Amino acid sequence: QVQLVESGGGLVQTGASLTLSCAASGRSFRTYRMGWFRQAPGKEREFVGASNWRGGVAYTGTYADSVKGRFTISRNNAENTVYLEMNDLKPEDTAVYYCAADPRGDSDYASEAEYDYWGQGTQVTVSS
Repeated sequence: QVQLVESGGGLVQTGASLTLSCAASGRSFRTYRMGWFRQAPGKEREFVGASNWRGGVAYTGTYADSVKGRFTISRNNAENTVYLEMNDLKPEDTAVYYCAADPRGDSDYASEAEYDYWGQGTQVTVSS
């Protein structure tokens, strides 16, 4: 069983930066694909980005077009934590942000169905 706990959300102005954290339990964290999703009011949850394990200490990041170039995922395996660094925030980034863990990491990184474990979410609000 893996437990995920997000933190770092808040209220910021347009153009600001914010970094979300997701602390994970579990000994195999370093091999998990870790994803970030978000859900805006009245909308379905959508993929934001994922950190994909490529063997050893190699990881690749994949991102939704809407955040590419502004958001970056990183991870600290020693602390079982994955981060979502968000820059140049826009009002349309307002949402509840969720981290998720996929122990297999061998299929569609953007599909919610591939992730077995989810955090409770953290609210990010960007004011105009």
